[in-house]
Amino acid sequence: MIFQKSILALLLASSAAMLGALAAGPYALAVWRHWDLESGSARQVRLERRASLVSTGMALLLAVQSLTLLLFVFNADRMASQFVGAMCAVGTLQVDSFGFPALLAQIAAFLGSSVWLTMNAVDGGCRDYPLTRAKSALLLALIPVLALSFGLELAYFLGLKADVITSCCGGLFGDQAPGVSGDLAAWPPGPAMAAMFAALSAAALVAARVAWRGRGGLALGISGILAFAMSLAGVVAFLSLYVYEDPRHHCPFCLLKPDYGYRGYAFYVPLFAATAASLGAVALAPYVGRKLDPALAGRARGASRVLASVALAGFLLIIVLMAWQIASSGLTLLQHD
Repeated sequence: MIFQKSILALLLASSAAMLGALAAGPYALAVWRHWDLESGSARQVRLERRASLVSTGMALLLAVQSLTLLLFVFNADRMASQFVGAMCAVGTLQVDSFGFPALLAQIAAFLGSSVWLTMNAVDGGCRDYPLTRAKSALLLALIPVLALSFGLELAYFLGLKADVITSCCGGLFGDQAPGVSGDLAAWPPGPAMAAMFAALSAAALVAARVAWRGRGGLALGISGILAFAMSLAGVVAFLSLYVYEDPRHHCPFCLLKPDYGYRGYAFYVPLFAATAASLGAVALAPYVGRKLDPALAGRARGASRVLASVALAGFLLIIVLMAWQIASSGLTLLQHD
C-alpha cells in the first residue's frame, strides 16, 4: 500500500520538510548563538548572505508540509473502503497503532509551520530582518516535531495491511466507549452546545478587538486554543448528531464523507485556519509595542490585524454553520435532554 500515489506524496512532502529543517539546523543554531546586526565580522556577513536563501527554502517546504494535513485526512477517509470493518477515516487510522499518533503529529506540525511562516512573512518585510533569531529558535524547535511527524507517518503506512480487520467509528466515538472520546460522546448536548457557542463567541470578540487595535495577540491565542478544543469536543458531543440526524452517531470523521456533502471540510478548514492565525498573533505579540524598532512594531501590528481578521472570519463562519446545521436538521435533540 505504501506505493500508492497519495501515500508517496505525503511521505515525500513530510520527508522534504524534515530533511530541509535538518539541513538548516546548523545555520539556525549559528544564527541563534551569533546573530548581531551591529557586528561587521566575517561570520555575520556569511549569516546575512544565507538568510534569504534559507528562509525562502524553508518557507516553501513548510507551506507544503502545512497542506499535507488536509491530504492525510482525505487519504485516510478514501482508503476506508480497502479495510474490512472500516466505514470512515477512523477505521483506517485504527488499522495499526500509529494512525492517530501520526494525525496528532501532523496537526502539531501544521500549527508550528503556520507560526513560522507568519514570522517569516513579517521578518521579510523589514529591512534588517529583526525576527531572524526568533525564527531560527522556532525552526530548531520544529525539527523534532517534523521528524516525529515523518517517522509516525512512515511507521503507519508501512503497517497498513489489507487483510487486517479494523473497527468502525462506533467503537471509538460511542457514549459507552472508554477514554476521552467516550466521555465527549456522553456529554449532554445542551451544556456542550452552550460551552461551544460561548468559547467561539469569546474568541470572535477577542479577534475583533485585536483586528481593530492591533494589540492583544496573547489573549487571542488563549481564546483561540480554547475555541479550537471546545469546537472539536462539540462536534463529537452534539454537532455530528444534527448532521447525521442520529442521536447515536458521534463520529467527527464521517462529516468528511460525500454522503453528508463534505460538510466536515466546511467546518474544519476555517477552524484550523482561525486557530493557526490566533497562534500567529501570539508569536507577534512581543513585537507590537517595541518602541526601539518602530518599523518592526508597525509590521507586527499590521500583521496582527490581518491574522485577527482571519481568525474572526473563521470563528464567525463556524458559528453560522453550526447554527444553520442545528436549525435545518430534522433532529430535535434538545427536547430529550
